[in-house]
Formats: sequence, C-alpha cells, structure tokens
Amino acid sequence: MLLIKNGHVKTMAGQEYDCGCVLIDDHGKIAAVGKEVDAPADAEVIDAQGRLVTPGCVEAHCHIGLDNEGIGWEGHDYNEIVEPVTPQMRAIDSIYPQDEAFANAIAGGVTTACTGPGSANVIGGTFVAIKLYGNRVDNMIVKDPIAMKCAFGENPKRCYGQGAKKSPMTRMAVAALLRETLFKTRRYLEDKAEGKNPPFDMKLEAMEPVLKGQIPLKCHAHRADDILTAIRIAKEFGVGMTMDHCTDGEVIADELAKEGFPAFVGPSLGGKSKVELQNKSFTTPRVLTEAGVKVSIITDAPVIPLQNLPMCAGLAANAGLPMEEAWKAITINPAESVGIADRVGSLEPGKDGDVVIWTADPLTTIGGAAYLTVVDGKVVYRAEG
Repeated sequence: MLLIKNGHVKTMAGQEYDCGCVLIDDHGKIAAVGKEVDAPADAEVIDAQGRLVTPGCVEAHCHIGLDNEGIGWEGHDYNEIVEPVTPQMRAIDSIYPQDEAFANAIAGGVTTACTGPGSANVIGGTFVAIKLYGNRVDNMIVKDPIAMKCAFGENPKRCYGQGAKKSPMTRMAVAALLRETLFKTRRYLEDKAEGKNPPFDMKLEAMEPVLKGQIPLKCHAHRADDILTAIRIAKEFGVGMTMDHCTDGEVIADELAKEGFPAFVGPSLGGKSKVELQNKSFTTPRVLTEAGVKVSIITDAPVIPLQNLPMCAGLAANAGLPMEEAWKAITINPAESVGIADRVGSLEPGKDGDVVIWTADPLTTIGGAAYLTVVDGKVVYRAEG
C-alpha cells in the first residue's frame, strides 16, 4: 500500500485537509482519505511536507497520441481528410503512447485525457479516455468510446469547400451531412429491430451508440451560431452532446444555461489564428459558470501543450473564475462531463489512485508543477532535486 501524509489534501469532493493523508491499496485504488487514516505498518510512506495534494488533472478534449510532437507529417494521425463523414475511425488505432507529450503531461500533473480525431470532418470518429502513463494503449483505457466527434463551421468548410470544391462548402451543408447520417442511423436501427437485416454498414454501426444514448456527440463549435446549430440537431434526434471549444459561449451564456449541456472551453491561450476565434477570452469560463453551465477548461493539445492545463485554469481564475471552480474545471467537472467520474477527478475511496503532489499551487504560481505524480497507485514521476 502507499500512504501519502502531511499534505494539504484538496479532494475535489467537498473536503480539504490541511495536514491530511491519502491511502492507496495494492490494487491501485484509494482506500482512505482524511486527517488521519489507518495504514498498515508495511505501507510505503511519502511525506508531502505540507505541499498541495490533489487528484490528477483531467483533460476533456485533446489530440494527444494522435498528433505527435516533433516528428512532422508522420505523426499527424488525427484527421482522415478524404471524405467528410468518417464515424468508423477510432482514436485507439492512432494513439502512440511513446510520444514525448505523455511524459510531459505526467510531469505537469495531468494523468487522464480524452483524446481523439481532429475537426477536419463533419463526423470524425470516436474519442477515448486514457491514462497518460503506459506503453500500450489497450492497457491505458479508462473508457472507450466516450464520444463521437463532430465539427461545425470553419474547419470542415475549409478542408472541403475551399480547396477540394466539394461539400461541405457552407454551414448548411455541415448540418445537413450530420443530419443525414443521424437519419440513416435511426432507420438502420429500426430495420434491425424489425428483423429486416439491412446490409452491414460500418459507419452506421459506429453511430449506433449515439442514437442509443450510450455516448454523446462531441461538438467542435466556436461561433455562437454553430454552437446553437449543434444543440438544435442534438435535440432533434434526442442525443447527448458536449459543447467543445465554445469560444462564443460568453455571448450566449444564458441560452446555453437553459439547455444544460456541459462546455469544454479552450484553447484560450495564444493568438486568434482563425476567424471564429475573435471572441476568444479567458473570461468565458467565468461568464458561463455564473450563468449555470458546467465548465471544463481544455488545452486542445498539442495546440497548447497538455502540461499547461493547470496554468490555463489559473489564467481563467485570474480573469475572474473563482479558484474552486477553476480547480473543478480541470478535475471533477471534466470527469463528470465525459462519464468517468466513478474512477477519476476527485480523491475518494474506491476511485483510482491518481494523485499529484505539487511543488507549488500551479493555478497561482508560475512554474508550479508536479513534485510527484501517482497513477493507479504507482509513482510514475518524481521531480529532480
């Protein structure tokens, strides 16, 4: 067993312990959290020496492992830009755990990430939630699939209409292609239920979990009209969705709050590289949270390196997001919003033993990073010195 003691334990489950303990059992699960815990005499002990102790951070939307760092075109395995509807693509078949980005993320206190296809296609394929430590993706999976990626607006228009001169050239066409696929999937399901034995269709098979309510649409949408189109289509078909990027969310915050879908806001750091990003701001998480939207902060890595996720939360806090909400936005909120809160996102008995001891609070201190990172009860990173 592993005992972390003498830390300022921030559980993200409503409790904080100024000089607390976290006990992880031999199966890599949290056994106890509190001011004091009963630990066996032979437990490995790590003295946090008063440092901040939190759950490992959770990234709700990125492309780690599919868009690899430092190896050029050969590492670009996240966009199948040959046709705009490719739901049969699966993130797990492109993930390269040996990419240096994984080790960097672990050193930055990020232990779980939702990763998958990019936004070139109207429907791009399935996202997966993985731990960021390991050498074989099959052994790193937390949940697969977690969502079906779809994209609105500028990206699919640019990838097809601008250069290839094929549909979609307009926002109308983007919406129509998504609707058509959902209609076809619904008919496909009805035919199978009625015993008509339709010909096997891999694309529609991949879309079945969306229509059955097993996974949501993961909707890439920056502009206000695209966000609302995504909501309109999700409601038409009675399917779940998440609002990914949600750059213009601040403009329509009250409308989004009425709908009840979670928002994954970012990447907010850096320049406004596209027309759709004109309203990009670190104030968006605060405005959406105040309106009643559940907010997660994202890096869209490698757009922003994944190890900078805590820093992005700190910048949102500096722009007015309450500090507790900023911590929620990179821990329990994304875990709940993608359906993996039974395993990660907070320090509670029964959950995975993913724990970070910080050199300093990364939301308030420049250079604050992991002093020690634990994944599934195993120490996987120690800072030098």
